[in-house]
Amino acid sequence: MDQAWIALALTLKVAGCATVLNLLFGVGVGFLLARRHFPGRDLLDAVCTLPMVMPPTVLGYYLLVLLGRNGPVGHWLQQVFHINLIFTWQGAVIAAAVVSFPLVFKSARAAFEAVDPQFEQAARVLGVGETGLFFRVTLPLAWRGILAGILLSFARATGEFGATLMVAGSIPGKTQTLSVAVYEAVQAGQDDVANFLVLVTSVTCIAVLLSAGRLVPGRVAGQTER
Repeated sequence: MDQAWIALALTLKVAGCATVLNLLFGVGVGFLLARRHFPGRDLLDAVCTLPMVMPPTVLGYYLLVLLGRNGPVGHWLQQVFHINLIFTWQGAVIAAAVVSFPLVFKSARAAFEAVDPQFEQAARVLGVGETGLFFRVTLPLAWRGILAGILLSFARATGEFGATLMVAGSIPGKTQTLSVAVYEAVQAGQDDVANFLVLVTSVTCIAVLLSAGRLVPGRVAGQTER
């Protein structure tokens, strides 16, 4: 059971770091596609959404090729910074972030597109700059949708298995997350450990989904009208 608590702590750390990465990049890309029109916009949208429909093991293979010592990114990191991401918890963070990225990106883009442009135009008339406009008008109006996406991304990162196993492996205490620990426990016949891990994962995901459901802008607006 001690190993189960270690896997839980590692999972929360990996999911938390992955969610922070998705918050930074997902909100940025979502805002870009919601507010700018440029050549290749649809292609970028398709690429950012791809992890949602692609099998996690395929994503894990791409990351393994990209981040491995012979891969372009992995070779550069090894030569310049002496960093190896394969079979590390940092590699698990990257895998979880890539798989759960579309949940933040899609939610953020929809939230930004739902913001009434008249509010932004009124702020511009009052002399508010673009940076102030984003943080003082656009972001406060879109925060519910963004937060819902962040919660869903955290839940998805918590349960990530395929890509994480491909990139980080299953090293107890170092890279063995909850989902991987469940698989290992079942294979080893440790039903009590597997039941505990499944219960913890299920409760976490249900709590996150209930919280995210309360933050969906459409639902909140509907309740207000009624």
